[in-house]
Amino acid sequence: GSNGSVVLENKRGIWESELPSIVSIRKSDDSLKYKAETEDGRTAVGAIPSTMGAKIVASAVFLDFGITDAITDKHRKYPASYVIPVKKKEEDE
Repeated sequence: GSNGSVVLENKRGIWESELPSIVSIRKSDDSLKYKAETEDGRTAVGAIPSTMGAKIVASAVFLDFGITDAITDKHRKYPASYVIPVKKKEEDE
């Protein structure tokens, strides 16, 4: 619910964007690291794990042993929607 900016990174690239937004990311087998900062200076750092669908797992194992998919990471995916958790702003006393 806060405006700000974010840097997203995996082994396939680095993406910078304003928040909130939708960003297209290249798939990878490693986690998608993020570093976000809100307009009021709050920060959040973390990672979004990549996953592999069960249907793709079966095709990779039984059809081509995953050789092509392992090189391209096409079998991997990140969640379609993700909310970066940012600590609540501390109220002035």
